[in-house]
Amino acid sequence: MFLPVTREEMNKLGWDRCDVILVTGDAYIDSPYIGTAVIGKYLAAHGYKVGIIAQPDYTTGTDITALGEPALFWGVTGGCVDSMVSNFTASLKRRKQDDFTPGGINNKRPDNASIVYCNLIRKHFKNTRPIVMGGIEASLRRIAHYDYVKDAVKRSILFDAKADYIVYGMGEKTALKIAQAIQNNENPSELRGLCYISGAVPDGYTEIPSFEEAKADREKFLEMFMVFYNNGLLANPKGLAQKQDTRYLVQNPPQVYDTYDLDEIYGLDYERDAHPSYKKQGVIRALDTIRFSITTHRGCFGNCAFCAISSVQGTRIIDRTEDSIIREAEEIAALPDFKGYITDLGGPTANMYGMNEGGKFKISHKRQINLLRKIRAIKGVKKVFVASGIRYDLIFKDEEYGIEYLKEVAQNHVSGQLKVAPEHSEEKVLKLMNKPGTRDLLKFKTEFEKAGSKKGLEQYLTYYFIAAYPGCGESEMKKAALFVKDVLKTKAEQVQIFTPTPSTLATAMYYTGKNPITGETVFVEKNIGAKEWQKRILTGG
Repeated sequence: MFLPVTREEMNKLGWDRCDVILVTGDAYIDSPYIGTAVIGKYLAAHGYKVGIIAQPDYTTGTDITALGEPALFWGVTGGCVDSMVSNFTASLKRRKQDDFTPGGINNKRPDNASIVYCNLIRKHFKNTRPIVMGGIEASLRRIAHYDYVKDAVKRSILFDAKADYIVYGMGEKTALKIAQAIQNNENPSELRGLCYISGAVPDGYTEIPSFEEAKADREKFLEMFMVFYNNGLLANPKGLAQKQDTRYLVQNPPQVYDTYDLDEIYGLDYERDAHPSYKKQGVIRALDTIRFSITTHRGCFGNCAFCAISSVQGTRIIDRTEDSIIREAEEIAALPDFKGYITDLGGPTANMYGMNEGGKFKISHKRQINLLRKIRAIKGVKKVFVASGIRYDLIFKDEEYGIEYLKEVAQNHVSGQLKVAPEHSEEKVLKLMNKPGTRDLLKFKTEFEKAGSKKGLEQYLTYYFIAAYPGCGESEMKKAALFVKDVLKTKAEQVQIFTPTPSTLATAMYYTGKNPITGETVFVEKNIGAKEWQKRILTGG
């Protein structure tokens, strides 16, 4: 069942009022890959009446008032992508396309969408129920942060949005606990996974340099960022506080998840489709990628410097059980329009599944090999693709099962090409990215091609590269181009210019011109024309 998006749908359910209304910058796709749907279905499974307002017209009150006012709280998200990343390219040009909008035209999501939606609610509902922000935009902008489009350090998004709380990272459990607290007339401010505004620093919390200090001094920005970043890597992160004007942004320790939680979340009843109201408005391209895909785990311990996953899902792998994943695959296989192809079986990094069993970390591909074999044996499944990325250095750290896993993927789970992400070829740049060197890449290439040829398969690797990353000048880009041409013997097609996104190591590096970990000065290309030239060097365009 879809969650209601209109009064008419509420009336059919016999509802006078929603308990929670979720407002999102994306079209409403009822999928386990879409945060709004997951939060909504999770709350609904626990007895709450949840409505959705998707991509409201932010110039009028018509859409935002359509479902009335919630009994408990508003939930607001910019969508699955930070709105400024969604709306602007790395060259600061307006994006024309939006994969989360019907018809694909980028005309529904405002800049700073979370802020705009919160202010829209305040405008049309005076003294309303609490406003809770969530999703990637709020999570990455929860402390003072560098904004690439504005080229400025901005304060916590919570202050500009005039919201009551931020649920950061994985939000299902915290959202439920907020609903329960408000329902019981309790203050939710002590909940894990929550940020809020306070007049004082709570006892035992670590105070980081203030917004004003971080804005005025790049060294203070680095100090602030590294306390925030390193805290997130701890097994038991502490609470943090940051002064912003006369008050404090308080960040409680993150919410705790386990396998049971993920099995429950991904076992909910999803339609795996866009809401029927979009049928006449055009295709939602994101649906093609996620409709028949399966998430096996959350978290990533790769810690790529440009990636936000560690700030959102954390660095600890949280697996689903094999039974839970198989049940989902069987449900997909039973869908009337399923053609036999599971488009992805993975997570942030596909081959990290099963590497944290019973709280004990071990690099082993054994569990994923077994899972892949069981999924492809399900009646109605013709092919299971591994499309969410493989960390090839892990394969060679697993002496017992690594090569067996590589052969399994190459011979059974590739559609003719497999995507890998070396990102660069030069050692000094790779170190700044926290990516493995080219030795493992070339070993992987050799073994992948060998495995395919043994079964007479014609398939190849495609490579993702980043241009104009901190530490990369024209010279480094030319060397990368030669590596692609002479060593990989291919053409670089998947190339993107580095886009600074809030709360990542790479963005701190970009803004300050220093390696946040060592303090060493790093060359940063900030001229847009020179960035585009770097990309052309690599693509030959």
